[in-house]
Amino acid sequence: MDKYEIIKRPIVSEKTTKLAEDRKYTFEVNKNANKIQIKQAVEEIFKVKVEKVNVINSKPKTKRVGQYTGLTASVTKAVVTLKEGNKIDIYEV
Repeated sequence: MDKYEIIKRPIVSEKTTKLAEDRKYTFEVNKNANKIQIKQAVEEIFKVKVEKVNVINSKPKTKRVGQYTGLTASVTKAVVTLKEGNKIDIYEV
């Protein structure tokens, strides 16, 4: 799997912006990627050193529009903690 197939996009919200101050960055990742692949992809793409990777599998939720019901997409997120002195500027990439 290519490194750009593993890391789909950064997740930018108020909570993830607050976590970025503690060197923790959140990305949407491929469902089949493991922690080792995610770590290698982030290190290659952003040229940083990764300390730890946590993976979150969110389940789809039921949503309704009028009489129609459906499900939101299930998403796999990775919270990547960088080593001291490393930083990613998500808004520039």
